[in-house]
Amino acid sequence: MSMRPLVLCLCLVIVGVATAAGIQLVGGCDTPGEAFSVAVSGDYAYVADGSAGLRVISVVDPSNPVEVGSLDTPGWAHGVAVSGNYALVADYDSGLRVISVADPANPTEVGHLNTPGLACGVAANGDRVYVAADTAGLRIISVADPAHPVEVGHYITYDHACGMAARGDTAHVASINLGYTAIAALDPSNPKVVGGFYEFNTHTLGGVAVSEDYAYITHDSLGFVIVTISPSQLVGYCGVFYRAGGVAVSHGYAYVAADEDGLHAISVSDPAHPVLVGTYDAPNWWANGVTTAGGRVYVAYGSAGLQIFQELGGIQETTNEERGTLSVGPTVVRRLPAGL
Repeated sequence: MSMRPLVLCLCLVIVGVATAAGIQLVGGCDTPGEAFSVAVSGDYAYVADGSAGLRVISVVDPSNPVEVGSLDTPGWAHGVAVSGNYALVADYDSGLRVISVADPANPTEVGHLNTPGLACGVAANGDRVYVAADTAGLRIISVADPAHPVEVGHYITYDHACGMAARGDTAHVASINLGYTAIAALDPSNPKVVGGFYEFNTHTLGGVAVSEDYAYITHDSLGFVIVTISPSQLVGYCGVFYRAGGVAVSHGYAYVAADEDGLHAISVSDPAHPVLVGTYDAPNWWANGVTTAGGRVYVAYGSAGLQIFQELGGIQETTNEERGTLSVGPTVVRRLPAGL
């Protein structure tokens, strides 16, 4: 394929404009490990917390989230998804762990499957689980019998599969040096590529989210890329942060977790022209994973555990390190007129 030039969206940051929409930090709950990813179902958030395994946090009161249960998995909890009464944990060198959370105070492992490669990312569609397994690509696993998960298919992406999303019978995989691949698995024993985008100037991808006809991809140096799913074509690009990882999309906004650069909100109402509308960057925090649910943004914030924001369309200005309080003025980002 020919390389297409990626055009950096030009942004002007204006600080302290009171008319800006923003999201507000609501509350947080520290965790003992490194919070790497988060899934939300009902009144609970489930955090993959590295060496500390799975943490179950009640978010009934988002201003005061409270850990109610935990399970120390044998590996390094890297990814998490929830399907029904089960949390599915991508446990790195310990494969997929199937954990009953029917009693959130007492999560209990009921089954596991040692995947080839390192289980990095996970997504679920009913009793089908998709695992991004590093050099072993996509693994498709049935948990119809949760006590005995079984692999029913796989697709080798020929590189380090890391980010994972699912919509219906299609898995969406971000691979570190390959790019983005959409893989249809209506017949899981015979998965087929239905889309893919590999035309990056450099090849270090992080996360992927899907919404309607678009895939939203984070890139280590380019930031944030939007492509159509099938056929996959570049639509828009906003490369304004470093080491972008997890991504979630809700109500016309993408929320990008960008390690030490924090959390970013990007308007994607016009996918051809994504616009950065704000950044939340707290000292000594690093944003790893992000999801949205019920009008809130849930961020797995490394050593700061789970942090919850109110989704209002942008992000509140950075924390004041001396006073430890949020600045009153939000950050506004406006695109410069064409030709400037």
